[in-house]
Parts: sequence; structure tokens; C-alpha cells
Amino acid sequence: MLKHRPFFSSDLQTICSFPQNMDELFYFFPKATYPLTPGQLQAAIDQRSDSTVVELNGDVAGFANFYRWQDRTCWLGNVVVSPLARGRGVAEYLIKTMMHLAGVKHAAKTIEVSCFNGNTAGILLYKKLGFSPFDIEERQGPNGKRAALIHMRHQPGPG
Repeated sequence: MLKHRPFFSSDLQTICSFPQNMDELFYFFPKATYPLTPGQLQAAIDQRSDSTVVELNGDVAGFANFYRWQDRTCWLGNVVVSPLARGRGVAEYLIKTMMHLAGVKHAAKTIEVSCFNGNTAGILLYKKLGFSPFDIEERQGPNGKRAALIHMRHQPGPG
């Protein structure tokens, strides 16, 4: 059973354990250094809004927040799912929850998210949920590799 709730500081250590390697941390939190520490994550959370946890059968299974919220647009960030919960609908539930929260709390009409090209599962999920790419930015990934950051947008259709 999936449910969501606000983030608690007691969730920090669990969420920090989700990225299993440098690439996964890069997708989740590009400015962080592997391994992720509670201090790094808390510093980001302190600058963000609506940090939200998804629980699967009572266990912390996913996390996300907004890194910007203005002009009826919310920018979704820090999206991550526990390795033990992947493939079980947690990410879809989490993103839909954040989309709903953006509309209700921030009157957002647009949600934007950025996803690195190596995160195929994320790109395909955002597409499934109605996000469309609108820009690509070159970034430097782990170990100095080139990476493409794909910027996507979800807007309600006309009518």
C-alpha cells in the first residue's frame, strides 16, 4: 500500500541510502558528493519546498521536493526511489502526488522536471505521465563524462 506524507528529519539516513552508486546520486542530486550524507541532503531540503515522502507498506520508499515555485510553475527535484521499491509504482505515485501538491498549494499550471539522459527509466516515466521535452543542456557527469540534461514540462491541454 502506498501513501504519502511530509518529510521528517528522521527520514534523512534512509533516503541517503537510496542512491547505490555515483550515477544514481548524480540523477537524484547532481551537486552532492557520493556517498550522500544527511548533512548534504538536509542543506538542500532547507532551500526547497514541500519535501514529500512516499511510504510502501509503512517503509520510506520515495522522496521528492520542489526546488523552485513561482509564477504558477513548480520545478520538481530530488526525485528518488528506494532500490527495494523500484518497479512497484512508487515513482509514478510520487510524481502524481507532487503534481497534485503543486496545483493545490502553489496554484501551479506547469510542472517542470529535468532528467539526465542516462536515466532511461525516469525519462520514460515522465513521458508516460505527460511530460514533454523542451530543451537539452550539456552537463558534466560523474568522472567528467558528458551528460545531457533533458528539461521536460507538463502542462494541461486546452479545454
